[in-house]
Amino acid sequence: MSFVRLSLVFAICSWSSIISAGSYFDVTYEPSTEPGELSLGVTYTIWIPELSAPLRGVIVHQHGCGTGACQGGATAAYDLHWQALAAKWNCALLGPSYHQKDGENCRLWCDPRNGSHKTFLRALDDFAVQAKRPELKTVPWCLWGHSGGAFWASLMQTMDPERIAAIWFRSGGAFPYWERGEIEKPEITPAVLAIPMMQNPGAKEKDHERFKIAYDGGLAMFESYRKQGAPIGFAPDPRTAHECGDSRYLAIPFFDVCLELRLPPPGSKSPTLRPINLARGRLVPKPELSAEPSWLPNDRLSRLYDEYLKTGFVEDSTPPAAPQNVNVSRDGPSTVTITWSADADFESGLGGFVVERNGETLVQLPEKPIAKFGKPLFQAMSYHDTPEKPLPEMKFEDKSTTGGKSSRYRVIAVNTAGVKSAPSAEATLAP
Repeated sequence: MSFVRLSLVFAICSWSSIISAGSYFDVTYEPSTEPGELSLGVTYTIWIPELSAPLRGVIVHQHGCGTGACQGGATAAYDLHWQALAAKWNCALLGPSYHQKDGENCRLWCDPRNGSHKTFLRALDDFAVQAKRPELKTVPWCLWGHSGGAFWASLMQTMDPERIAAIWFRSGGAFPYWERGEIEKPEITPAVLAIPMMQNPGAKEKDHERFKIAYDGGLAMFESYRKQGAPIGFAPDPRTAHECGDSRYLAIPFFDVCLELRLPPPGSKSPTLRPINLARGRLVPKPELSAEPSWLPNDRLSRLYDEYLKTGFVEDSTPPAAPQNVNVSRDGPSTVTITWSADADFESGLGGFVVERNGETLVQLPEKPIAKFGKPLFQAMSYHDTPEKPLPEMKFEDKSTTGGKSSRYRVIAVNTAGVKSAPSAEATLAP
């Protein structure tokens, strides 16, 4: 038997200097010894936007295999850029973190038939009660999976196709393993083939000794499903191997369009997804990649797709929203603490901030941007497309103030394209 631990992580708007407005909840399940149940422990964290209307869906950001990937998944629900997508469509953002130890078989969880499917549904039921959001039991899902997470998503697709609005497979999938008889092959029904999908391997995986199967298997799945008329695309990232790179800059707009096309209207009493009209999509021939053309949902995605295939990211010229709730307080004779809140730019995420004092730049945050696995972000990005710990605060301590003078502070957001927002409203600290 497995045991469960529930907790409210943060109440609405608490720690507003770190996170955008919303509520966080988590639930932990201990390993089970019962047949058909999950034999590994797992913690699910969910972020729910600060909106009173019923939730319309859940965006699942599923990490890959191994201890490091599991640890990376622990911060998935805290990602400000993915939260921007979730908030736009009044969806929850859910990040699992399996308690997989070094040497343990990843398929104990990444094959959902081994208990993770049942535990995932249980988590949604428990969150529905904990967050007082009963709709979590029935709303549809978008599934994003990396490596073993893509393996998991491709099998979840065959188990609950009617609940899945779209899937993004980053460097993985179970297709090549069931095709060669390594795992039991699922039934591929018309409902499975009706889901919008994108296979997104790293181009450098193609000749990689370890990760070649992610590229070749993804291409084989794409070609097989396209031949059966499925709405699926193939988008190899030209800059990466198995790491996620800047794939979010195409994945987020892909999900955005799919949610627009598929979610029931707001206020609908039915959670049934709307079908994709294949004739309204775009088929983009890419003979250098495959004899099959990629399916894309509209012209906007087609333009982003073409750019991504060339550069591994997409450009953006639109400014982010200005920061809000700037607050200043004196914490000593020469220290002023400035805090604020901000939402990530939907197109380009949140690169950082400029803090001004009396109309002049005081500091740029982060002072030392980190860009190990993609564009530098305010929340430094990991190999797994999740924020690195520790999560940064929207806070700065000005220790260079001069006594006896008023100070006026304002904050400017900067997206990853380098475009600045309008300044926030000023906050003044009297002498």
